[in-house]
This record gives sequence, structure tokens and C-alpha cells, in this order.
Amino acid sequence: MENFIITKASGEKVTYSSQKLRKSLERSGANTETISAIIKEVESRLYNGITSKKIYRIAFELLKKYSKPVAAKYKLKQAIMELGPSGYPFEKFIAEIMKYQGFQIKVGKIVSGSCVNHEIDVIAEKDEKHFMVECKYHNRRGTICDVKIPLYIQARFKDVEQEWKNLPGHGTKFHQGWVVTNTRFSDDAIQYGTCAGLHLVGWDFPKQGSLKEQIDVSGLYPITCLNTLTLGDKQQLLDHKIVLCKEICDNPNLLSENGINAKRIGPILKEAQLLCEGGKL
Repeated sequence: MENFIITKASGEKVTYSSQKLRKSLERSGANTETISAIIKEVESRLYNGITSKKIYRIAFELLKKYSKPVAAKYKLKQAIMELGPSGYPFEKFIAEIMKYQGFQIKVGKIVSGSCVNHEIDVIAEKDEKHFMVECKYHNRRGTICDVKIPLYIQARFKDVEQEWKNLPGHGTKFHQGWVVTNTRFSDDAIQYGTCAGLHLVGWDFPKQGSLKEQIDVSGLYPITCLNTLTLGDKQQLLDHKIVLCKEICDNPNLLSENGINAKRIGPILKEAQLLCEGGKL
């Protein structure tokens, strides 16, 4: 196979790797036969300078022909980016993942700091742990969360922490600031965050406990993954703060209540249920 040069969303030039494509298809739940067929077809269309976005689109369209739920998992990163533009759906999404992990959650609360008040995206408590979670949502591929973000969040956290420590029963609790993003952190952001004691969660950071991994473990997928929903459907549901496929599975009436035609509800529910159940080919 010729060493084709790929252009990533960030503009970086890299050599095409069939292994990377194989791993991403494996994570989606596709079987070996399907993966091999898709890789063969993708490689037949490669040319020097092809973008990673183009390769993704080719693989995604091929995968949809085999299984919509598997294709939905494959498009997870893009689906997260479709949660915008306000950022609130992403905050709710992160809150639900933490709730799944046993945390008590508050979203979008204003709290007093030692110097000023702060609006906190997610406040999470469990046992002796109390976290201030700031969600940095981006809707463009290639966007990097640079060092200015954790610097800013750490300053806010320290102001809030001074007040939290004065709360009854909080003198001995472990308090920490978190930064969660759907993209990647710069090296400086990781270095500073680690040094300052912030907990950073990015799309593929850290190696254990990345956002991608937490979504797979929890089985909590955004409605924007669903191929049976139109862009208009998705926006209508997001406008009514319906973010998770699980919400549709638990209450199918949400679809009709948001103006979706009765004839389309069956296929939408089927795809959502297969995705929530981890359906594979």
C-alpha cells in the first residue's frame, strides 16, 4: 500500500494508517468481516492530500449500509460536536455521565466565591469528594483546549474552594476543579493542569478515563448520534433539553410530543434502543 499523506483537521500532515482506521471501526462494534470490507473500499479511494474528514465520511457512509446503530457509534465524536452551539446540552451530557458514576449533580448553579460569584457548569458530590466541573465545548474539529483554559478555571476554583471549605462538614472533604472538553488539550494545558492539581478530561485524555471511554462504559449516547433523526428533529429535541438516546428509550412519547411523525417513530426508537443496548453487527 502506497504511503498516502493525510491532512488532519488541525492541518497536520500524517501518513495514512489502516490500523488507526481499523481501531476506530472496532470501537464502533463492527465485526471483522465488515471492517475488512470497509478498509478495502476506503483504500481504493485514497489519494495524497486527502483529508481525515473525507476518510471519515467514506467509512461512515459505508458503515451505515451495514448497521445504523454501529454507524451511530462510529460518528460519536462528530455527534458530540453537533450538540451546540449554546454548550448547555454538552453540560447536561457530562452531568448525566457523572450521575451514572454515582455523583449527586447540580447543573448551571451560581455559587459564592471568596471574592466574586461564579456560575458553575456542573457541581458533583460523592462521599468525601466535591468537584467543580467546567465544560469546554467546541463544535469544530481540530480545536485545541490551550493552557489559558485551565489557568482560568484554576483561578475560579480556588476562589470557590475557599468558601466551600467553610461549609458544614466540608473541612475534611476533597475539593477539586475539573475541566472537561470534547476535543484535545495542548501539551502546556496538560502540564499546567497536572501541576496545579486540576483533573482534565478530553476526548482521548487521559488514557484511562477519557471522555470517549466514559461514554462507551456508560452507554450514554447523545441523540445527535441517531441517523434516523433529521437535523431539524435533533435541534427540536435539544431545544427542549432532550440530550440522551436513553431519554427517548425511557419515554418514547418525547418523539411525538416534539412533532415527529408517527410513521418515523418506530425506526427511530429501534435505532436508539440498539445503540443504548450496545447493539453490534
